[in-house]
Amino acid sequence: MAEPNRLFFALWPDEAARAACAAAARDLKLRMQPDGYLLRPERYHLTLTYLGDAVPPAQEQAALQVARRMSLPPFTLLLDQAGSFRNREVPWYLAARETPPELTLLHDRLRDELRAAGVAVERMRFAPHLTVVRNASVALPPTRIEPVRWAVNEFVLIRSVLHRQPAVYELLGRWPLDGRMPAPPSTEQMTLF
Repeated sequence: MAEPNRLFFALWPDEAARAACAAAARDLKLRMQPDGYLLRPERYHLTLTYLGDAVPPAQEQAALQVARRMSLPPFTLLLDQAGSFRNREVPWYLAARETPPELTLLHDRLRDELRAAGVAVERMRFAPHLTVVRNASVALPPTRIEPVRWAVNEFVLIRSVLHRQPAVYELLGRWPLDGRMPAPPSTEQMTLF
């Protein structure tokens, strides 16, 4: 039986953003005193698209080809709020109160291009967040934090190696965000004959 091959595209923080996120996480844990544990900063990421736990090699190669063709602009992500999800692990996260349009565009374009290339993409609502605590004993209501300014200028493809404990992240590729924002669709009215 093949080892699990969990793949996902993500944003990977630079060292400054990673350190600022770790400081925000420590501050939250100190102030709110949840059970659970802080994630190690080297695991911080913001998932863009999740490809699944058993991605066939042909789909992995197609995903790499899609990533190489992407050309979108860099942007700034301002993480200024913490919160939690209501699932069994009660993860706490950092997020932006206002999602930059460039982040939404990156997610949507990547998802659409992957699907067009025949790569299966998990269907889930895009809720951009960076998890910092797992197994908290209490939910965290939306909570303002000292803003973390993250200059996003690349995206990555990550393999989560699950058969090693703790699980290890392998970066399979990095691609720069060095393009331009596409022009909006024309608003000219068409004359129908």
